[in-house]
Amino acid sequence: MPLIVMCGYPCSGKTRRAEELKKYFEQNTDKKVYVVGDRTAGAEKNTVYADSQKEKNVRAFLRAEAERRLNKDDVVILDSLNYIKGYRYELYCLIKHTQTPHCLVYCLTSAEVSSAWNTNRDPADRLAQEILDALVLRFEAPDSRNRWDSPLFTVLMEDVLPFEAISDAIFKRKAPPPNQSTRSQPLSSTNLLYELDKITQDVLMAILNAQKTSLPGDVILVPGATEKIELTRSFNMAELRKLRRQFISYAKMHPTENVGQIANMFVQYLNKSS
Repeated sequence: MPLIVMCGYPCSGKTRRAEELKKYFEQNTDKKVYVVGDRTAGAEKNTVYADSQKEKNVRAFLRAEAERRLNKDDVVILDSLNYIKGYRYELYCLIKHTQTPHCLVYCLTSAEVSSAWNTNRDPADRLAQEILDALVLRFEAPDSRNRWDSPLFTVLMEDVLPFEAISDAIFKRKAPPPNQSTRSQPLSSTNLLYELDKITQDVLMAILNAQKTSLPGDVILVPGATEKIELTRSFNMAELRKLRRQFISYAKMHPTENVGQIANMFVQYLNKSS
């Protein structure tokens, strides 16, 4: 049924909090609780987080595993860093697609505390300090003003989890309504992959060309889309290609027969990832 997304620095207590939540729901509800996390992937963290492609593959695995577990009866807790804003937006699209509520639990610690906890871990579970430092630098903190980060529960290391409030957030709230970018459709048209490739490439070229004469804060019109790109900063080609690949992967998992909406869907995705 609901999805609880854990978030925080490495070694910030996310797994301990996930286990506390699991125990609470198992003792106080009739729901099954599944914890999906880095341990589920079975990957060695230093190896994964030192290689961007391996890290991307693990994120995709965890998202798919969470999606597989989501149903109308069980609780899924996603226990990982979940530190990228665009990835949390993908999870939000997932819960809209499956029509289930979600919330985010942010384990807030300082970089110094996380580093100290990491040092005290068993050597087999310890992150290399340079990898931990890099992850802290890349961390994109959740913001309750964002739909995909709300409801947000920020928990300090000495806090007791607000179990009842979290329970209300996932059991007493309605699921967000699906929109065109997340609504599941029947079998897609045979030329969907061609249209995805062509339309997303056209959007990329429109952005790159517009950036030559635009400034941060400008709005970019994209051919074939009613949605507009909100240019909060400049995009380079490598970043746009990466976002395009991520969007195409998502679109293939949730195909649409309405190819006329692909441009709008991609623009929405870029705006949420910027």
